[in-house]
Amino acid sequence: MLRFAAVGLDHGHIFDHVKGLLAAGAEFVGYCPETTAPGVVTAIEESYPDVPKLDRDRIFDDPTIDVICIAAIPADRAGLAVRAMKAGKDVMVDKPGLTTFEQLAEVRKTQEETGRIFSICFTERHSVRSAVKAGRLVQEGAIGRVIQTIGTGPHKLQLPTRPDWFFDPERFGGIIVDIASHQIDQFLFYTGSTSGEVVASSVGNFSMPEKPAFQDFGDLLLRSDKATGYVRVDWFTPDALGTWGDGRLTILGTEGYIELRKYIDICGRPGKDHLFLVNGEEKTYIDCSGEELIYFRAFVDDVGERTQTAMSQAHVYEVCRLSLEAQANAARIGG
Repeated sequence: MLRFAAVGLDHGHIFDHVKGLLAAGAEFVGYCPETTAPGVVTAIEESYPDVPKLDRDRIFDDPTIDVICIAAIPADRAGLAVRAMKAGKDVMVDKPGLTTFEQLAEVRKTQEETGRIFSICFTERHSVRSAVKAGRLVQEGAIGRVIQTIGTGPHKLQLPTRPDWFFDPERFGGIIVDIASHQIDQFLFYTGSTSGEVVASSVGNFSMPEKPAFQDFGDLLLRSDKATGYVRVDWFTPDALGTWGDGRLTILGTEGYIELRKYIDICGRPGKDHLFLVNGEEKTYIDCSGEELIYFRAFVDDVGERTQTAMSQAHVYEVCRLSLEAQANAARIGG
């Protein structure tokens, strides 16, 4: 049985890692309680009271631990991942995985030298059942050849809960690196593109002049030899919505389109994971709440068999490269 532990509990996405690996049959054997987000550790304590708190060095040095899950401050994730891989462990890291080109080079070098797995859990695809269903429909040819994706990632600011590093681009990586890596991953995946280019990108601060370095808006246009993609991310979800963000994805094909309303169908059906499919034969709604989250089982299999079925390393690196380039070259708007 695969044994995993968690370090860097600075973001709630660590719960996606833990729940997904447990559902795939892995064993949660410990976590380091060091954090800048005490609420995350408290929630882990309450959810998994029998799982021990362990010193960070002990986790890295334990040869019986196969995988380390990392949801640290974004700027710290690459360093922890490198340490884990050098200790002979495979890694599941929260997006964005890394925040600089230097970190990308170091992670890639270490991964290639050690032969370990460096996997980024892009929760907006890997932990969203409607996104999994959309992947199956695309693969089955339900909308023909995909030629464009439009992905939006709005978020609720929830200002009182945010630690200081949240407002420092050097620590969170910038809004495109931090959030839009999700939509870049989806563009490459649904269009079947192995590489792409950033046509244009922008970032802005429209609402927080007291924190001039912060970015509350970002967008970008992507292009590959197969398709184009538009991405918009922001921190402007209103309080009345009832969830943290109305994340959506539209996948345009030559024979139809798919729209995902991932987390809420405003003034519509309750719950989340709503999928709408329109093609030459049907226009239909699909409730995806029962869809299996296949990434975690595939990851467990990859660890045992040394394969890349959950997500190729080349895909991981290309998402990171595009995110970093879009962030670095973004035009500044909004003041």
